[in-house]
Amino acid sequence: MKPALFAALLLTAAFPASVMAQDLGAPIGEDGPVERAATDASQAQAEEGISFTVTDESAWQDIGIAIPAFATDRERATPANEAGTGALGREVARVITANLRNNGLFKPVGPDSLPQPGFTQITAPTFDAWSGRGAEMLVHGYVRARDDGKLVVGCYLYDVALQNELVREGWVVAAADWRRAAHKCSDLIFSRLTGESPFFDSRIAYIAETGPKDRRVKRLAVMDSDGANHRFLTLGSATALTPRYSPDYSKILYLSYVDGNPRIYVYDIGTGKQTLVSENRNPTIAPRWSPDGKSILYSMGVAGNTDIYRVPATGGASVKLTDNPGIDVGGSFSPDGSKIVFESDRSGSQQCYVMDADGKNQKRISFFGGRCATPEWSPRGDQIAFTRIAGDFNVAVMNTGGGGMRVLTRGWQDEAPTWAPNGRIIQFFRTEKNTGRSGIWQVDLTGQNERRLPTPVDASDPAWGPIRP
Repeated sequence: MKPALFAALLLTAAFPASVMAQDLGAPIGEDGPVERAATDASQAQAEEGISFTVTDESAWQDIGIAIPAFATDRERATPANEAGTGALGREVARVITANLRNNGLFKPVGPDSLPQPGFTQITAPTFDAWSGRGAEMLVHGYVRARDDGKLVVGCYLYDVALQNELVREGWVVAAADWRRAAHKCSDLIFSRLTGESPFFDSRIAYIAETGPKDRRVKRLAVMDSDGANHRFLTLGSATALTPRYSPDYSKILYLSYVDGNPRIYVYDIGTGKQTLVSENRNPTIAPRWSPDGKSILYSMGVAGNTDIYRVPATGGASVKLTDNPGIDVGGSFSPDGSKIVFESDRSGSQQCYVMDADGKNQKRISFFGGRCATPEWSPRGDQIAFTRIAGDFNVAVMNTGGGGMRVLTRGWQDEAPTWAPNGRIIQFFRTEKNTGRSGIWQVDLTGQNERRLPTPVDASDPAWGPIRP
């Protein structure tokens, strides 16, 4: 059994030579940044109330949050919900409740078991009624339809005991983007109560898999951070592998085998167009962005030896960074761009190494038994997630020097970890024993709150993108 990236080196010889050169489906058609709506919350209100740090999870888990349906100033049908803005307000509250519950840090109670406040109560809650229900925090909000077809969604967080507003914010979104407003509100609540950076309003690129094992169709796909809004970006006439979002979210980098040759493409999310960065007749795997988005790392096998190269994101001449006997694969930059972590079997088995961004000062960092594969640097810069192979495949983390190793999952074959934008959650794909079925899972950095994300077909190679603008 071999991890996905090493196994991908065998793909070129097995892939048929005649496939369609054009494999793109319909573009996503992003509407661009979400516009903020004006609010009049005072800075003093925003600074008061409770706040916890990542080390105090027991305090978070004791917080009961009431999230009733969002109110509306008047009922209007919208392209998002023909039943009207009131019904859409209930859906928004359901998404927020699911986000906070699935995160595992709070005890939210959603709109289906709570009374619905009127529009005038959004800024003037009846605190006594909510304290009687045991709520410590209260989320109020509204959905208003504008004449231009867009929606205004407001979100308010209150401390029930202090009878105090902690924070508020509003957004103007296209009707089709109403879930983004729900994710923005979830991020607002999460960040205000924990002091952590947001992550709900983000997307995940992954590989959607269908068909029998010997004729597997692998398509590039995307979905929201909660598993909603699936979209297939390629048609499946060519195999797609190892997607990665650009640091500014505007593009997706991936590997495609077209006409039997490996090609590195950059897909523009807004236009649906793609740019060919590199085409090789040699086995090529694991393209990765630099933090500034100006260059791309990839691994290429030549005469039985695989090394790591860097190429400009716009294409051009490649620079070879490693030159050792064996297989050097991967390459994940540190957030500041000064270091690269990668895997290599130069010691006789797969292990993890760190080098300077120019390829100098290569040194092994994994010495804890078993094998180390698919390393990825945390966006916080303090840890590296990787696949630990010691009998089973499991997701683990270590510090940047290789110490403090912790195994987070206990599946049969868990691999290819990818970090949430805030560095708190790790996503990976799990292959089921005996069936070969694969799906995307995530686990908290503490090793708790493991859960599977829904996908319409089998899924692998997840890549968590940055927060959307």
